[in-house]
Amino acid sequence: MKVTRLAIPDVCLLEPQVFGDDRGFLLVAWQDDVFRRQVADVTFVQDNQSRSQQGTLRGMHFQGEHTQGKLVQCTVGCIWDVAVDVRRASPTFGTWVAVELSGENHHQLWIPPGFAHGFLVLSETADVQYKVTDRYHPASERTLRWDDATIGVTWPLANGAAPLLSAKDAAGTSFASLEALP
Repeated sequence: MKVTRLAIPDVCLLEPQVFGDDRGFLLVAWQDDVFRRQVADVTFVQDNQSRSQQGTLRGMHFQGEHTQGKLVQCTVGCIWDVAVDVRRASPTFGTWVAVELSGENHHQLWIPPGFAHGFLVLSETADVQYKVTDRYHPASERTLRWDDATIGVTWPLANGAAPLLSAKDAAGTSFASLEALP
């Protein structure tokens, strides 16, 4: 597995080796010892999966307490996956990185605890799977506005179209009034 540290060095792009032939392919998506040695010494406690239609934007979510690290992959379709550093003491506080994850490129994104996370579905549908380092804790949940001008995430929306948002995501908090993590 190739591991690349991105512009925010705590966030990593993982590229598994894919063995393919005319029947299909095989890849090893995750190995505990390799991940701990090359990426982060964490324990995953839960696997989640979502399916969304084109134009859906989920995020930008994080938990104020019970922070979650996430290992994200898109197994069907294609997404634009974004991580925003909300750790107040971090030298990259308030900056973001994004990558395209798809069922074709098989890439994964490691987003450590202390980051807001979201994605935009670029294909007709997309299945997203992710491992988390802590369980969902509703009282700790926070949502950063997906279109916050201070953060300035560049979302590849077709012809300036508005994304499909949940009510919670549409009512996200601005970065300026966000309760950042220590």
